[in-house]
Amino acid sequence: MRIEKRTVVITGASSGIGKGLKECFEKKGDKVIDISLDGADYKCDVGNDQELKKVFDDIYLNYGEIDILITCAGYGVSGAIELLPEEATRKQFDVNFFGTANACKYAIPMMKKKSKIVIIASASGIFPVPFRTYYSASKAAVNSFAQGLKMELSKTGIDVTSICPGDIRTNFSANRDKHYDTNERYGKAIELSTKPTEKSEKRRMSPEYAIKKIMKVIEKKKFKPQYIIGKQYHLFYAFKRLTTTNFLNKCITKVFYKTK
Repeated sequence: MRIEKRTVVITGASSGIGKGLKECFEKKGDKVIDISLDGADYKCDVGNDQELKKVFDDIYLNYGEIDILITCAGYGVSGAIELLPEEATRKQFDVNFFGTANACKYAIPMMKKKSKIVIIASASGIFPVPFRTYYSASKAAVNSFAQGLKMELSKTGIDVTSICPGDIRTNFSANRDKHYDTNERYGKAIELSTKPTEKSEKRRMSPEYAIKKIMKVIEKKKFKPQYIIGKQYHLFYAFKRLTTTNFLNKCITKVFYKTK
């Protein structure tokens, strides 16, 4: 039985998957530090670099070394590329990508051998979806960042992985920054393709299932570079490796591009 209490830092631990992971670690007796907009420990917009640095400086002063960093903070933007405002697209990357990258940047000097960095990416980073292109791109960047970071830290004893969950029944879709602006090119397709429906929500995996799978990964002694969460997404990934990108894109378009 493990007696040593670990210091676990989670960005985005005030809701969704981050909150579930926080509760799991607390049940194990670990000290969990929540960094999020409504954080119990630190209220912070992870997309604000200066604000985030101050938080990590304070964590070091008050808690010392970090055993596990989990980057969960993120949100989605939807809409047609040509019609999305620049402010929305830049914020998408400021939070999802730079919020993740900078959290790692400031945490690494506070980590020792056998520490872990767990980057929550998304299946959308592997399988881009129409009208959620900026979100897909931000998560693809996060996934790539995780792989590069794993190689950079390979001689230090700090292990890194990215976890790519599929759709989960949380408030993520409801909280997405939705832009339904359209023109004659798209008609009603943008709204029909991105508006959450009861049918689509029922198809998502339960938070309990996702959290259990993610915790199982986190507690591994040695990480693989990437983990996909969700049975159907494992099948998609196998299919992706067997077929052409052109054919896969046609399949995704057929499923996610709705006109009626």
